[in-house]
Amino acid sequence: MKGEFAKLTVLGVFLVVMMASIFVPSAQAQREIDPIVSADWLGVNIVDPNLVILDIRSAEEYAKGHIPGAINVPFEVPVSAWIVMKDGLLLELPPAEELFNTLGKAGITKDSKVVIVGRTTDPMAPYAMANATRVAITLIYAGVKNVAILDGGFDRWKWEGKAVSKVKAVPKPVKYEGSLRNDMFITKDEVKEKIGKAIIIDGRDPDVYFGVKVEPWAPRPGHIPTAKNLPTPWLWNLTKDYGMYKDTELIKEMVKELIGEPSQGKEIIVYCGVGGMGAPCGIF
Repeated sequence: MKGEFAKLTVLGVFLVVMMASIFVPSAQAQREIDPIVSADWLGVNIVDPNLVILDIRSAEEYAKGHIPGAINVPFEVPVSAWIVMKDGLLLELPPAEELFNTLGKAGITKDSKVVIVGRTTDPMAPYAMANATRVAITLIYAGVKNVAILDGGFDRWKWEGKAVSKVKAVPKPVKYEGSLRNDMFITKDEVKEKIGKAIIIDGRDPDVYFGVKVEPWAPRPGHIPTAKNLPTPWLWNLTKDYGMYKDTELIKEMVKELIGEPSQGKEIIVYCGVGGMGAPCGIF
């Protein structure tokens, strides 16, 4: 990474993608699928030969049942195909060669339509839901344009009574030939220069944002000057059966109240603590 904030602000790109798709019609036209899709949508489009269903739950969860045809590439902390430890930091992006190899083995090309499926229940649901968005951002960073998250994850899919399989899907490997989105990164010094110019959003909990609580990995309390607080959990409705994103129009109003109505070309920087909770904040 290029500095203290590099890993954190990369998570803001999916925010820009989704925010643009809500507020700027021309941006939506660049995508073939919405950033968040429903179980019904997936049920209809599951036959699309260019669609890859990417299940990031553990291998054990996947083996107990998954969406038919879904491939399993687990997101696991502290190290997995999606994240590495680097210089003592959690949730760092893997080297490009390793990332491209992961995508190729999963049968993903830069032109694939990828729907990410995660877990959305139990006390750890917020972290699991954040993981799905983190993977989405990683795919965008690798050059995949059409990336979506299944709203409600596998739990909602199963709750709706849709088909479940225990047959392991074996993808056809390809050579992934995308281009890294290095424009997604920003350095600590660049963030300092953009204070008061760019929109900066802090996706952490309010008590962390206001300095009441200091996270173990934070050097000191508080937040970046001018940063506005949009706590990640505010984006979700969590139940005992599944967790889903709140209504798009409601989140749209939340964002507009926070930062106004963003225009095309307005720079938005999003950060959190270690690169996890900033990701869900990034879809809206």
